[in-house]
Amino acid sequence: MTSIITGDIIKSRKAIHEDLWLNPLKTALSQVTDDASFYDIYRGDSFQLECKSTEDSFKTAIYIKASLKSIKGIDVRMSIGIGSKDYQGDSVSESNGEAFIFSGETFETLKKKKQNLKLKTRDEELNKEINLYFRLALIAMDNWTTNSAEIVKLSLEHPKMIQSDIAKLIGISQDAVSKRQKRAYLDEILELDAMYRHKITAL
Repeated sequence: MTSIITGDIIKSRKAIHEDLWLNPLKTALSQVTDDASFYDIYRGDSFQLECKSTEDSFKTAIYIKASLKSIKGIDVRMSIGIGSKDYQGDSVSESNGEAFIFSGETFETLKKKKQNLKLKTRDEELNKEINLYFRLALIAMDNWTTNSAEIVKLSLEHPKMIQSDIAKLIGISQDAVSKRQKRAYLDEILELDAMYRHKITAL
């Protein structure tokens, strides 16, 4: 079993120079895996990533979203496909299998469904349940401000840091960190991640 995330950048109403998001996207992808063969950026603003752990796939998607929404006017849509991998190529775009098909097919539906994160596995009931949770979580995540997204990004990068340590990193007060985490619904999103891990492990 493997997990494939397919995504692309959602452009703002005005044309956005790719330098604004390309380097942050590359940085985010290199942060979640130290093996460059596990991700590809293609067609200018699209990407694909293989998660080494299927259980990490939701948190990985959260991290990528937070990294990009830290930039004003930028957002991302992503699909997660979990299933078998039948062929291992030199890069993720050359590999193939059920997880790749699930991710690709689901990605093609995102724009029409106006949903920025969606899962597909072999288990249709699980898909329905998790995608309902995703739609609810996206009410918060799609509306993160750049400050909220930055706090989520830092909180995921430094999970053992207390609020006062995060505050020192970006030069704000501990109280401001606490307020930003609450506005981002970080605790609830991490609870959803814990539930997601439990259900994906049981697949």
